[in-house]
Amino acid sequence: MSEQNSITSVQTGATMVKEMERPASSRKVPKLPYLRLLTPTSSRETLILGVIGAFLFFLLWEAAHYATDEESRRFLPSPQHVVATLITLIVERNFLSDVLISAYRIFASFFAACLVAVPLGIFMGCFSRMRALINPTISGARYLPAASFIPLLLVWFGPTDTQKLALLFLGVIFFLVALILDNTESVQKELIEAAMTMGASRWEIVVNVVGRAAAPAIMDSMRNMIAVGYTYLVIAEIVAAQDGIGAVMMRAGRFLKVDVIMAGILAIGILGVLTDILFRLVAHFLFPWNRRRKQ
Repeated sequence: MSEQNSITSVQTGATMVKEMERPASSRKVPKLPYLRLLTPTSSRETLILGVIGAFLFFLLWEAAHYATDEESRRFLPSPQHVVATLITLIVERNFLSDVLISAYRIFASFFAACLVAVPLGIFMGCFSRMRALINPTISGARYLPAASFIPLLLVWFGPTDTQKLALLFLGVIFFLVALILDNTESVQKELIEAAMTMGASRWEIVVNVVGRAAAPAIMDSMRNMIAVGYTYLVIAEIVAAQDGIGAVMMRAGRFLKVDVIMAGILAIGILGVLTDILFRLVAHFLFPWNRRRKQ
């Protein structure tokens, strides 16, 4: 029996070798060429597919709008109506100032979180005793919902802008530290050993070796976590807020203005996409070696 299995394995291996030796033109072409595994896409193809995906989303939205009865359509306005409402808000109701205020809150709180998380995550990744000291607290704090801090923040800061910034800060800081810790631990140990062999100091290894090697991954973690910050934006701005996208949506909800609410959601989505593009462009120019490695 074992001899028969060995013969079968040899035959299978020979078949695979023959298949690999055949020219690419004579091999079997997959039935779904667009779903090949690990196949890179060009920038042009990525853009086209992204536009098609967005078009399909709005097409489904439009279909859902007309699938509802006329009496219920005001609770699911069409994409054209929502876009028109957003333009009206910007032109006639100074909505752009609310968008800028919300953007300020997102970026200010996230910048403060990065000032804490980046050095802390790198040092935790480099020094095991520091990781053992801090990581249990960080790991536990990740499971605390940021919204649960609202009553405490209102007691401490009142219904001020500081309260909103603190809530957005707490929404991302613990996850960001954990991600940067993972990014730091993923740095190749050979780089650190080579630097130590060349006589680099501990500080030089942390900053110039580990910091630079982990920088592209840290930028990706920051890009992903600022998206999480946007998910807390409305929560931060509906509590005794007078300005911001969340405050506009909250006031619209009191009068059942669904088109204004959805226009606010669309504005947050557009702001998020622009933020993502900004982070990608910064990473593109700051880390050209990482771009070449991905290619």
